Amino acid sequence: MNYISMLEETASAGASGLLSIVILVVMLVVMYFVMIRPQKKKDREDAAMRNNLMVGDEITTIGGIIGRVVSIKDETCVIETSKAGTKIRILKTAIRNVDVPVSATKGYVAPAAPAEEKPAEEETPAIEEKTEKKAKKK
Repeated sequence: MNYISMLEETASAGASGLLSIVILVVMLVVMYFVMIRPQKKKDREDAAMRNNLMVGDEITTIGGIIGRVVSIKDETCVIETSKAGTKIRILKTAIRNVDVPVSATKGYVAPAAPAEEKPAEEETPAIEEKTEKKAKKK
């Protein structure tokens, strides 16, 4: 082998190494546009749907429960699942989609938000008074 043929082999090895790096970069770019970008777009749409949730919307949860939103708090909401008034408190992240927005329902009047419950500390004296009365009766 002469010196020139050795240089040609080294140049071709360097070019093939560069070519493999270019192919790897192209594959990563394609993977970004095929997998990562659409998932981020879907996540943004889901977050917007949950942030725009309104009382009266008919929703489906990821568990398959269908109900109407009764009240909304920061991270949770309460849904009514039947005509009998069965209510379930769920996380907003458990909502798969809004089936019927409140704007699409005609004549629906959203129920009033339930009154806030008294803290347990206020209930304790009343319970103690009742037990004292029962003890006096005996």
